[in-house]
Amino acid sequence: MTRFQFDLLATDGAARAGRIAMRRGVIDTPAFMPVGTAASVKAMKPGTVRALGAQIILGNTYHLMLRPGAERVARLGGLHRFMGWELPILTDSGGYQVMSLAELRSLSEEGVTFRSHLDGSRHILTPERSMEIQRLLGSDIVMAFDECPRPDQDRDALGRSMELSMRWAARSRTAFDAGADHVQRAALFGIQQGGLDEDLRRHSAEALTAIGFDGYAVGGLAVGEGQEAMFATLDFAPGQLPADRPRYLMGVGKPDDLVGAVERGIDMFDCVLPTRSGRNGQAFTWSGPLNLRNSRFAEDESPLDDRCTCDVCRGYSRAYLHHLVRSKEILGAMLMTEHNLAFYQQLMARMRAAIARGEFAAFAASFRASYGAER
Repeated sequence: MTRFQFDLLATDGAARAGRIAMRRGVIDTPAFMPVGTAASVKAMKPGTVRALGAQIILGNTYHLMLRPGAERVARLGGLHRFMGWELPILTDSGGYQVMSLAELRSLSEEGVTFRSHLDGSRHILTPERSMEIQRLLGSDIVMAFDECPRPDQDRDALGRSMELSMRWAARSRTAFDAGADHVQRAALFGIQQGGLDEDLRRHSAEALTAIGFDGYAVGGLAVGEGQEAMFATLDFAPGQLPADRPRYLMGVGKPDDLVGAVERGIDMFDCVLPTRSGRNGQAFTWSGPLNLRNSRFAEDESPLDDRCTCDVCRGYSRAYLHHLVRSKEILGAMLMTEHNLAFYQQLMARMRAAIARGEFAAFAASFRASYGAER
């Protein structure tokens, strides 16, 4: 049984193609993880998500601890059995959602005390409790507990936040290792912080490397800083992390974000964008995003994307999808989400193939030339 193994198979510039082997399956990188916030990839059956090419999904610690509760999920056999997904699951630490969603939160060295956005109930989330929750869920890739600071904070505040996250990372490592059964089955990733500051990011990377993790995430981006600033940070942040471990950019993003991040050495991604956009009538295509609410599609008999191989593009017209979206039919959300997830997986597969051929720069240039053509 392979607990966790990462093999780097090819590089092209900073872009990397690799493979993660775990007991529940193999993850080819660069990889995109659909988000299953509340034990569900919204509007999708697990079997459909698998068929579209997803090899791993993300579950959300904050939401699952509040409803239905980690202890309940454990009693019901763990998250995989609960939701009918047998492949790997990565769970986030809960830190970002506490900061962004919870009410009346209070931060201390110990952790975060907050009131649920659902019912106002009081909870305490610490590195130790985050590790316990993720163990109860049965996560395959566990994320260390961290604070995701606001991007508008000054450098001193970002530095204090980063240092706190590094102390929490060490406590996460200790608590994770104490769960003897889980440590034999799961992997633990640390999260680099430091805002847009190169020195803070380097200090964070050095602290995480000293602790030692199976993989490393670049956190604290895609929080309002804009693509230019994000890419400027990714010009140095991934290279500060160990080259022999996977690098995960949290919460990203748009298709052009993914291409630019892979170009800079990122291996793993997650984002709600393909599912949320699908439910709201936006489709991602090789020619750019389309808003199917627009009346110009009312009599358009062409497929969403003639370069896409998914069942939605083969079986339904833009006119029909426009009708479903405008009518607020549930089928519209399902089909649009299915196409978007298929598009993201096709994008990742084409990037992996381009890296393997040593042609990633040409692929990226071609993608950028065509993406946005329909805007």
